Amino acid sequence: MTGVDIQAHADTILGLLRAREDLTVYPPEEPDDAGQIVPDEAEPPYVAVQIRPGFALGPSIVAATTRAVFDITAHCVGGNDIAARAVAQQVVDALLDTVPVIAGRQCFPIRYLDSPPVRADESTGRLVVDQVYVFRLETLPG
Repeated sequence: MTGVDIQAHADTILGLLRAREDLTVYPPEEPDDAGQIVPDEAEPPYVAVQIRPGFALGPSIVAATTRAVFDITAHCVGGNDIAARAVAQQVVDALLDTVPVIAGRQCFPIRYLDSPPVRADESTGRLVVDQVYVFRLETLPG
């Protein structure tokens, strides 16, 4: 992804989510040294975000590497299914169809890709529900 600032893309995506007043976003702006996306002491509700950069395949590798493709996986976590859906609603409102602004890039609207089945986990002795949403952001030089 020649000329693509991966961190600028990640900062922009996370910034859209952090702009929501009632949404706790992990990783935090000031991560600790533990290397965890979500700290052990985190209490639901929250969203844990993973951003995977890549590039679009096209007719030639030279042309394709200018199109950056970022898959955004949002783990919308709540203490029950209603809370997880409330976090998911915040995430969808913040990301879906939003056209971010990234210096030096032409951004396309963020699109929905997938939402696997909800996962409920009681292994810690309390219920935690994880509703996953996957979005995609594509950008070109601009």
